[in-house]
Amino acid sequence: MRLRNWIAVVASVLLLVTVGIVGVFVNRSALRAADTVHRADTHALAKNNATLAGRMQLLSAKELLTLTEGRVFDLGVGNSKDRKALEKLAKNGGTFSYGSAIASLDGTVLNATRTHVLPASTDAGYAPMLRSLRAGQPGFSAVMLVKDSTDAAAPVAVQAFAVPIKVGGTPRAILIGYNKIATTTLQQYTSQLRSEGSLTTFVDGAGRVGATSDGEKIGTLVAPAVVTAVQTITAGFEFVEYKSGKTDMISIVEKDEASLPGGWAYVRTQTKASFDGPVHSRSQNINVTLLLMLLIGAVGISILGYRTQVQRRRADERFQALFQHAPDMVAVLDADGRVAYSSPSAASLLHFPAGSLQGSTVFALVHDEDRPRMVEAFAKLLTERDGVLRLQTRILNATGQATWFDFTASNQMHNPALTGIVINARDISENRAFQERLHHEATHDALTGLPNRRRMQDALGSSLQGDAVAVFFVDLDGFKPVNDAHGHEAGDELLRQVADRLSACVREGDVLARVGGDEFVVLMPGITMQGDADAMSNRVRAAIERPFLVFGNEVTIGASVGVHLATPSDDPDQALRAADHAMYAVKHLGGGRRAASEQVEPARAGRHRAEV
Repeated sequence: MRLRNWIAVVASVLLLVTVGIVGVFVNRSALRAADTVHRADTHALAKNNATLAGRMQLLSAKELLTLTEGRVFDLGVGNSKDRKALEKLAKNGGTFSYGSAIASLDGTVLNATRTHVLPASTDAGYAPMLRSLRAGQPGFSAVMLVKDSTDAAAPVAVQAFAVPIKVGGTPRAILIGYNKIATTTLQQYTSQLRSEGSLTTFVDGAGRVGATSDGEKIGTLVAPAVVTAVQTITAGFEFVEYKSGKTDMISIVEKDEASLPGGWAYVRTQTKASFDGPVHSRSQNINVTLLLMLLIGAVGISILGYRTQVQRRRADERFQALFQHAPDMVAVLDADGRVAYSSPSAASLLHFPAGSLQGSTVFALVHDEDRPRMVEAFAKLLTERDGVLRLQTRILNATGQATWFDFTASNQMHNPALTGIVINARDISENRAFQERLHHEATHDALTGLPNRRRMQDALGSSLQGDAVAVFFVDLDGFKPVNDAHGHEAGDELLRQVADRLSACVREGDVLARVGGDEFVVLMPGITMQGDADAMSNRVRAAIERPFLVFGNEVTIGASVGVHLATPSDDPDQALRAADHAMYAVKHLGGGRRAASEQVEPARAGRHRAEV
């Protein structure tokens, strides 16, 4: 009898040990899966914010580049004409209100604004900017601290942007614009990311803080461990764990020159406890519980079964509590793409009844245009053990409306705790809209809303790849007297009305662009006959010559129209110069006459008066 009892006790203990070991491994696997999803999501956020910040930096550099393209600088030391151009940039540009300067190629300052104290030419922060310029890219400096005045309480953190000033296509000097980091668009955006649990920063190559969700930290240095990671990473990301006093901290460092130039990096810092969340603490509790169960193994199979059921139920409750109110969608798919589990947020974000997504195929929710790409990517992921897939796609909600989501999918088919594809999805509609708005602003004229020169040149090059294009260069006659007599606001209003009238003259598929000042360009693909081009010229002149009512004043102007009938073999830039030259010939003939075609006088290569 005793032997049987000992056998029962030993069997119970062995069974408990076996179940305990299995429980530890299952818990560890679930924890790894949750960590994988959480870290992948954290990296996705870091990559997105770093890319967005990089695009903001490049837009600022384009503002400088626009000034160099439309102006001839004397490049003399202290030249008054150059200084006026710099002061105008600082006053009217907005981005570089702190100041601007012209420097030689080695960084020696030739001219500068005097409103604020600018960083000395010997400041080490210029080094990454000069390296980028030598590589043929726009330059971005590190954070530079400047004592703006003798009575200033603290130095001002500024950043410099630079583009080359070219003469005859060869860089001769550098145009530098300075912004006060605390007032930049990037700082305004980053401050909106402020939360009690984390700190978002953009740091330079030395680890000095630029834009940050905590404005008081601008110009300070991040933790030494993070500085080391910033200086070590060349392209990629790293999770850095370190101690701040007695507190365990973790930071994700994202650094990629292609996304965020100038050696800058994105850093998001929080305590290790808040990063790990309740999953890790509950996991430790489970392990302790299992060890206690091993010590009381003699209690029997009945208690073992009871404890096992309790632990399973608690694990389910933890899982539900973790994702019950999460803003991101979390789901587990089987090998056929059907939903085995979905978090409550999945149904609420897509406006489906709770639980209605269970068992449905995820591909039915994907937009028709994105579905083939999604099916192919899913099939490929199934063949990769522990594979991780990142993609952005449109998902249809209950009303059929498409919403952009950023997906992270992890192949956990081999994981006994999940046995599926783990999906983490975040609504990125606002970010997509913001990126599209930035793109629109970069390719359209702010005053008239028409495409700008860059957009027009892209359209001309694309059209000439397979079709003839009639290029009309329109220059307003008598526009300057309107500005002189009624002011620049009246001139701006007149330009807007001219844009409206010209828009009414073009066909669907034509391109109307404002290329600078009072000059417009119309591209009409498919026009090959001179008679059709003349008819369009007459319509344009007739539309412009009708009186305008500007702020209660009747204004009359005219238009000179130059035409070039470009063939697919023509060079886009040469075609535009030919139309410009034809317009210039018309203006010398008296303006307002019949539009001159490209045969009026051969185009002179290299002259393009539309530059402003």
